[in-house]
Amino acid sequence: MSLADNRSCPAGPARGRPRSEAVEQAILEGVMQLLEDGVPLAELSIERIARTAGVGKATIYRRWSGKEALFVDVLRAAEPPDPELPGTSMRDDLIVLLESLRQRGLVSRSSAILHNVYVQMKSSPRIWGEYHAAVVTPRRVLMLDVLRRGQRDGELRTDIDLDLANDMFVGAMLVRTIMRPDGDLPEDLAERIVDTVLEGLRPVRSTVSSH
Repeated sequence: MSLADNRSCPAGPARGRPRSEAVEQAILEGVMQLLEDGVPLAELSIERIARTAGVGKATIYRRWSGKEALFVDVLRAAEPPDPELPGTSMRDDLIVLLESLRQRGLVSRSSAILHNVYVQMKSSPRIWGEYHAAVVTPRRVLMLDVLRRGQRDGELRTDIDLDLANDMFVGAMLVRTIMRPDGDLPEDLAERIVDTVLEGLRPVRSTVSSH
């Protein structure tokens, strides 16, 4: 599986020297090649990755603190990129965020390699911790910011627990994409989830009857 079509800007931290797109691409492709060959994450050493990519170990360590951080960037490169939010309304932003989750679910379903990597990653506390800190937590913070703005703009009740609301939106999509691997993922699923949840979370509009 090539990462070339999925990569945008390199995500790994610089280690004191100018970054080389070509070198980083070779390293990321090298990791994916080893995974395609069936090498488990636990057996992927920096030395083996460097040999496969045709670089020195120091070249990898200049760009990543260790193999956990490198694995996170391999997954980022293989996943669809994080979306740009339209910022037109809370509803619109939520739909875009959930659609991104749906797209990642589709990618995971279509790639046995990525699916296996996700499973292995969750069994490794260090790799999962790195992925959670670098990817999952920022995405959660972004959605909470969207919900907070929705409260400020009157699109969401002010008495709503935002952490719980976040889980209601994201949880519905994750159940469909992860816990139900054969679940239907129609193109309008994000919109349906958002509108269904918002029915109960929007402020109540009082109406005055005229006689």
